[in-house]
Amino acid sequence: MEEHIYTEKLQSSLTTFLFVDLALIFMVLFGWRVTTVGWKFTPGLFLFLGVFFLFYVFNYRTLRIRVSEESLVLKFGLVRWRTELENIQDCAPDDPPLWIKYGGAGVHFAMVQGIYRAFFNFLEGPRILVTFKEKQGWVQALCFTTRQPDQILELLEGRILE
Repeated sequence: MEEHIYTEKLQSSLTTFLFVDLALIFMVLFGWRVTTVGWKFTPGLFLFLGVFFLFYVFNYRTLRIRVSEESLVLKFGLVRWRTELENIQDCAPDDPPLWIKYGGAGVHFAMVQGIYRAFFNFLEGPRILVTFKEKQGWVQALCFTTRQPDQILELLEGRILE
């Protein structure tokens, strides 16, 4: 069992509010369309999207960050990411383009400046970008939200330079 040298648990009211609103909007649209046109494609799509965002409400409520002597682990509900510290090439504060910064919360993937990134983030808060020596699957970098960017950067930099 790895001993954690850093742990953090984050929640975002703004992100949860967004997902609750989206779930409610699509469930209301589903109810309206199914009563007016019956069971067809559009009501089914609205139901799917309502359930999809309801899952997001619960799964992306809490981000857990753990750093041990060997690894960095991020956990967002059912989704977990583990990176060995020896595979970290660099880490720095991240300030992505606005379309990335506000274009999604939870876990998502995108190509940014030619680098395929995994994101574990909320809509607000500082972010850290960790680049890898060797890709993890297709992913070359990991970006995540934290309330303590300076502390995590200091921990990671101290261990990747050793």
